[in-house]
Amino acid sequence: MPLAPGELIAAARRRLREPVVEQTVRATAAATLSYLVAVHLSSEPAPLTAPLTALLVVQVTLYATLTNSIRRVTSVVVGVLIAILFSSVVGLSWWSLALTILAALTVGHFVRVDEYVNEVAISAMLVLGVTRLASQAWDRVLETLIGAVVGLLFNLLFAPPVWVDTASESIEDLARRARHLLLHIGEELSDPVPVERAASRLHEARRLDQAIAGVDAALRQAEDSLRLNPRIREGLLSRIVLRTGLDTLEICVVVIRVLARSLTDLAKRRDAGERLLDPEVALATEELLGHLGGALVSFAVLVTTQVERNAQEAEDRLTAELAAAWATRENVAQLLLRRVQEHPEAWQLHGALLAEMDRILDELDLEHRSRRLMEELDRVAMANRARNGRLGGAARWTGRLVAPFGRR
Repeated sequence: MPLAPGELIAAARRRLREPVVEQTVRATAAATLSYLVAVHLSSEPAPLTAPLTALLVVQVTLYATLTNSIRRVTSVVVGVLIAILFSSVVGLSWWSLALTILAALTVGHFVRVDEYVNEVAISAMLVLGVTRLASQAWDRVLETLIGAVVGLLFNLLFAPPVWVDTASESIEDLARRARHLLLHIGEELSDPVPVERAASRLHEARRLDQAIAGVDAALRQAEDSLRLNPRIREGLLSRIVLRTGLDTLEICVVVIRVLARSLTDLAKRRDAGERLLDPEVALATEELLGHLGGALVSFAVLVTTQVERNAQEAEDRLTAELAAAWATRENVAQLLLRRVQEHPEAWQLHGALLAEMDRILDELDLEHRSRRLMEELDRVAMANRARNGRLGGAARWTGRLVAPFGRR
């Protein structure tokens, strides 16, 4: 069915807001601008190092652009200095080239340029073989500075978007996938479940666990977009709320995987055609899993909601889901207790099922959530005070060092 014009425009706007498209447009524009600037300032006929640096430097967040600029410029300057040193002493030969590469890689790791370690060696090799050593070397440094400065100014003048919405969608999608898995597990409790089907639910839980890595990457990008961003005032609080929320969901996903493992082991103990749980227990457990799934989604909406009114609605829904889940949990506990008393051979698995559902309820509890937030805020505040204390101590030491010269 063809889309309406309004839907096509909305889809195109969403597509343009994706990080890959945003990065492509911004990097192309910054690289072109850096080349135009380098043509007028550098003596090289084709100053391609400047647009190359801009391509490597410009990132989807201002924080990443700044850190990449510093590492990129540092790697090039260090490589050029190493090349000048070796060329003035030994010249170019196979063994001097080997020593240059070895020294460049070693120094690159020492100055901590991270992914630009190879750039130190590349800069050293390119400069080592040129005839006009000094001119070529400092032209390369100049072009690198041009690319880095243009890339940084580009992101300062055209501030990158905040990727919180993308991370929020990933977190909510993870919670909805966990809810669907819990609902599917609950629907099968009253049926004869072959081991193969129970194992398939376990594999689904493992895939859900593996999906956390992608959500974490989206959240790291969102955290970087909040750093040094002039459009954000409460960046620290937003980062902590999202990060602690994902940590809670990650724990819940791990518990769901363990729950699926327990049900798989229970299926192995059952004969062919035998139900996993008695009908009464299965019905109550299915209801409990449904409330747990709803609580997971409500929790995800709560931690990703930026508007106060919507956050209050999400908190009310979460409170209602948790209250219903705890009430159902008590019923499940009584039914499982009677089941264990009648058939004690599988009491470990029945107890494990109840303990795993209790763990999810505890993680989603609002008081537990508040304590986690306060602990994380206190930890960050202590870390900031310690860092500021070290900076203050260094400043006082520098002041005492230069004071005699000032008196003179």
